[in-house]
Amino acid sequence: MTVGGIVGQKLVQHGKGRLGALRCGAILLGALFLAWPAFYNGFPLIYPDSMTYLASGRVVARALFLHQFSQYYGVRSFFYSLVILPFHWNVSPLPIVALQCLLVAYVVWLVVRSIAPRHTVARYLILILALSIFTSASWYAAFIMPDILGPLAYLSIYLLTFARETLSRTERLALCLIAWWGITAHSSHLLLAGGLWMLLVVVVAFRRKPYWRRPRSLRVVLAILVVAGASQMALHGYLYGKPSLNGQRPPYLMARVIADGPGRWYLDKNCAQLHWAICNHMSQLSDNPDSLLWDANGAYQSASDDERNEIDHEEMPLVLATIRAYPQQQLSRSAANFNQQLLAFGLYGFDANPWMLEQFNEVMPRARSRYLQSRQAHDALPLDLITEIQWWTIVASLAAIAALFPFLWQRHSTRLAGLSLVVVATVVANALVTGVMSVVDDRYGCRVMWMIPLLAGIFLLDWLNQRETAREEKVSEQGQRSR
Repeated sequence: MTVGGIVGQKLVQHGKGRLGALRCGAILLGALFLAWPAFYNGFPLIYPDSMTYLASGRVVARALFLHQFSQYYGVRSFFYSLVILPFHWNVSPLPIVALQCLLVAYVVWLVVRSIAPRHTVARYLILILALSIFTSASWYAAFIMPDILGPLAYLSIYLLTFARETLSRTERLALCLIAWWGITAHSSHLLLAGGLWMLLVVVVAFRRKPYWRRPRSLRVVLAILVVAGASQMALHGYLYGKPSLNGQRPPYLMARVIADGPGRWYLDKNCAQLHWAICNHMSQLSDNPDSLLWDANGAYQSASDDERNEIDHEEMPLVLATIRAYPQQQLSRSAANFNQQLLAFGLYGFDANPWMLEQFNEVMPRARSRYLQSRQAHDALPLDLITEIQWWTIVASLAAIAALFPFLWQRHSTRLAGLSLVVVATVVANALVTGVMSVVDDRYGCRVMWMIPLLAGIFLLDWLNQRETAREEKVSEQGQRSR
């Protein structure tokens, strides 16, 4: 048996007996650390989309289990709404926070254990506490949105690909389920996970060293992606009578190229010949994609149902025509959007919203009074302070990674290299997908940036492990010489 196999077997056996109880206690304590923003706020953190996710679960469940179909199910992920439904039943969202915090604590535990098998419990608790205080990990774990599930899916892909030998069969199954839910929970997660898998295939194909050949692990990840895509196709086909990955998705790409400028230039020049539905709303176009799609007086919301269907079908023809007509200009704007999104990771968006308050009466009436007592309802959350803390934490983390990288590179650790690849690729691809294809938003950056301090912490733990190993070897050599 190889050294990696022996170590992996020992790690798997950590789940037995007293050590298993200690591990469970550490994970529960880690989840409690992560939940502090909900306790501090006096209520789970919410966003306008949160109310839609909370409301859609009942409607979709009725269609699935009672065959009571509806004309409209919403535009958000049905899988996130369905899974959280048993945890709130439109009474209280607190159990959702417990679920998400437990999942984050569990996946981070497995990541720490895969790299740092020594003193795992103590070092895990220190790392998870630091992440909960200094990064957005805790805020997004306590946030009634699927954002936190994306990083969990990507970290699960790392574990299933590069650290499979450290996992028991039950842990591998749990990670497959977590990855599946994370991928189905948001359309961007499927794009990012699919892109990550393709990157790993390319990396493995060009690495000739035996420990990089992981076809079985990559097949498992591919199977998760296929099942996730098939689940979305099947559910949307059942609800709408037509299989699709996105359901009734608004034309995000159209809004993006119009807001960037080139899309609007193309319409100004060609609408007289095109006779498109979007051309009937030229005066309502905006340089803000969100305003164009969601404002009551915006081009999309003010259109009739028939016009919206036409606009949906006009999306890709407009995007492709814009790129052909103005390739350099669109590329320049997309690059600027990507750069802006990469640097946008402030903890904003947790402000009071009158629309959310109105929705409580319909979605979760019993929780309304509790929400009104929260800091969020009074715009009393210290978001500027938390944002600045996270900013300096990420700067310090990047400095720590740069300082430790030369020492750790000499070890040629497959797991550490794999984790680094997954984290860096995810952060960059997230900015590319959201900034270029949707809208620049601090929330999109914030949901993944906490993985950089996580990576820095793992670097530090690995460095400590190597120092301890070297010290033990030196003591052992001295002992042998003295005999």
